[in-house]
Order: sequence, then C-alpha cells, then structure tokens
Amino acid sequence: MAIVKSKILVELSENYPNFYKKDLEKFLDIFLYEIINSLKKGNRVELRDFGMWECRTQAKRTSRNPKTGEKIETPQKKYIHFKMAKELFNFINETKKI
Repeated sequence: MAIVKSKILVELSENYPNFYKKDLEKFLDIFLYEIINSLKKGNRVELRDFGMWECRTQAKRTSRNPKTGEKIETPQKKYIHFKMAKELFNFINETKKI
C-alpha cells in the first residue's frame, strides 16, 4: 500500500489535534518544497535516522530503440539517489525498535 500526501495529513491531524489542518498542510508543502528546491540546487538532503537524498548526473550516452534497433543519443540527465540510514534499515528488518 502506498502512502499519499492526504494520508500523511490525516495522520498529522490525528496526532496533533491542536493544529489546524490547513496549517499542517502548509507545513507539509513547505517541507517538501524545501527538499525539492535543495535537490534542484544540487545540495544533499539528510534526515537523521531516516536517510539521505542527493542529485546525481547520468552522462550522455548512445542508446538503442528496442523496437527498431535504431541508435539514439540520450542526453545528460539528473536523477535522485536515496540512501537509507542504518536506523531505518534496522527498523525495517526488525532488528531494532524505534
């Protein structure tokens, strides 16, 4: 089951009933925007005990269309690399409780 932004907002509003839902939504929007903006600038984003995101560059290369076999020049592009923290790894693998 995937988690979506609306479910995160429901969880936040249940855990923090003193905050308005619109304020929590604004907080979540700002939080996600800052992560995206930092990655776009080429900065690394690290959340302790969770993981780290960084923007990496894939070099330009010659690829092939699998249908026709035609060679295509694929331009340089950026992608996001995520590395989970040891604490998250241990929690997922049930070797440590949070």
